[in-house]
Amino acid sequence: MHEDTQFLAWLPRLRRYARALAGNREDADDLVQDTLERAWTKADSWRGVSDMRAWLFSMMHNLYVDGVRRPKLSTVTMDEDTPEVPLAPTQGDRLAVLDLQAALDLLPVEQKEVLLLVALEDMAYADVALTLGIPIGTVMSRLSRGRERLRGVMEGRSEPVRLKVVK
Repeated sequence: MHEDTQFLAWLPRLRRYARALAGNREDADDLVQDTLERAWTKADSWRGVSDMRAWLFSMMHNLYVDGVRRPKLSTVTMDEDTPEVPLAPTQGDRLAVLDLQAALDLLPVEQKEVLLLVALEDMAYADVALTLGIPIGTVMSRLSRGRERLRGVMEGRSEPVRLKVVK
């Protein structure tokens, strides 16, 4: 693959992860565009990158975290020409996806990032640790806590299950 477009091979995975992080298509597209723009401006660094996927996902993670830290004014443009969004005929499936998205949004950002990288992007724990710049043990504990909290929310439990201390 030509080195100028090597990072474009990761575009579908970047879009999927960005959509899961951002929660909506517009913010996800902006995040992917910002990531690719930053990757392009750092083209001189590509030769030193051994794992392009980890490099791009790290870049996206950092951009996302920076965006979350900055206060944002959310606006919705409403006018008479705004079309209504049609519902898919398989509303049950759509509702299940919306429930899962809402449950994911209740997770702390640290747990959500690890959970999405492992479950959605099928990344190894070591790659997640490298991408997020945290120890592998932290990846495993955040993943475990995130899964348990997500399971509890999906089952309707309001309080997270407390882990038992084993001696």
